[in-house]
Amino acid sequence: MESLVSAVISDLISRSISFAIDKCRRRQRDAPTIEDNLQRMRRVLLRIRITVEEAERRLVTNRAMLRQLQLMREGLYRGYYVLSACNAAQDDPEVSRHDHRSSFALSQFNPAKRVCTLSSMASAKMSLLASGIGRELEAELQEVLAGLERMASDMKELVVFLSSYPPLSREPYSGHLWLQNRMFGREAEQERIISFLLEPEPPGARNLGVLPVIGRARVGKSTLVEHVCFDERVRKHFSLIVFVDVGDIDDGHLGSNKGIIKHRDLDSAGKSLVVIELDGHVDESTLRRMLSTLRGARTAHVSKILVTSRSEKIASFGTAQALQLKPLPREAFWYFFKTIAFGSTDAEDHPELASVCMELAGQLNRSFIAANLIGSLLRANPCSQFWRKVLTRLKDFTRMHLVLSGEHPFDLVAKDRPAYLWRLASKTSTTLIVYNCYQACSAREHDLPKITINEVQIGSASPRGKFEVLAWRSHIPPCYSYVLSCEVRASSSSFHIPARNKQIRQQ
Repeated sequence: MESLVSAVISDLISRSISFAIDKCRRRQRDAPTIEDNLQRMRRVLLRIRITVEEAERRLVTNRAMLRQLQLMREGLYRGYYVLSACNAAQDDPEVSRHDHRSSFALSQFNPAKRVCTLSSMASAKMSLLASGIGRELEAELQEVLAGLERMASDMKELVVFLSSYPPLSREPYSGHLWLQNRMFGREAEQERIISFLLEPEPPGARNLGVLPVIGRARVGKSTLVEHVCFDERVRKHFSLIVFVDVGDIDDGHLGSNKGIIKHRDLDSAGKSLVVIELDGHVDESTLRRMLSTLRGARTAHVSKILVTSRSEKIASFGTAQALQLKPLPREAFWYFFKTIAFGSTDAEDHPELASVCMELAGQLNRSFIAANLIGSLLRANPCSQFWRKVLTRLKDFTRMHLVLSGEHPFDLVAKDRPAYLWRLASKTSTTLIVYNCYQACSAREHDLPKITINEVQIGSASPRGKFEVLAWRSHIPPCYSYVLSCEVRASSSSFHIPARNKQIRQQ
């Protein structure tokens, strides 16, 4: 009897183990692979991208819809970022030849800590899944994919509502031309400023509504404010929109000879919007006097004021919380730079270039000017050897500046401090130095330099001594052209910070 019970128990245990093993095998067999998730990611990103681009062609005014569209944009940028990181981990042949964990390891932009070293292209997918870092990247892929699929399922009503809004006029640009001809990534900030401007004034209010807009040099403050002032809702609300500086409002007048008038409705004598752009340091007493003068302006009823500055001190003068304009998130910047660099070409069709492009983006310190400069240079030379050469030179010069000054070279240029510029020639008897960058009106093209910085860097132009070059010409308001003051010096045996830079550092 005992032997029979023992045999039955053994059989039950054996069957239970076999059932558990079969269940695990079926679960593993039915579970989606990373390639399945990548395909699902591509499909859902395409659906969301179509909806977002259609929405951008229409004049949407509903704030809730605008908020939903902003969330969709953020999801779109993050999705393409993770998709590119996964593709690079699987397809970049250079990854297996690096000693560090991935070809992105030196980039603060890319998810280097989440991409594993691959022993060979044939075992790329197995290594990605077997590695702990690979599992983390796969987990992020699943997390982002789940969020995007929920977002896509919730956008059916949005698609229906979009059809009720009138379309905006738009030329059939390709991807990079569309981005170069519109303000990118500042939709939420734009709506916040417009909401402040259209907000009704409290009855009997004596203080002007003041909104400070604060951000580092060339982060996009002027472009943002300019687009706000071009918005039809703002132009219908204000009969006069004028840009002024410190010397334009001393006597309390806002006439035709004061400031730059961006909009005027001669048939209306309503409210006025004043934009104060502070390029340098303005002491608190001067700014306080300017605001006091505007309150008593005799020729226009000023109701709202926007103040742009690099200094956070002006935040205390606002009647609303200051808008801190920060660089684009890494996902949005990657989407922008990738589109500029590849143009109308799909980055997924060129995985090796996409991998190099992703690492290059990490070297640009999220600078719009640098993204347009380097992106246009890459787009004109779609060759992996050329792209890798640009990456190598850019990394070398960035590393050199971090050692010498502790700052990124693009930060030095933005602060009008001397910096070295990279050139493709690895061995040259001269050194290229930029001393400052200034803005010029693009409308006066005859006054702009004929040589571009890209021509100097790739060697098609070889100026000597001190000279000026055109860095980049913006195609969107305020349509600035950015000019660099440069000098070519004889190279010494070792690099050193120019004298002007040393003096600034010692102060």
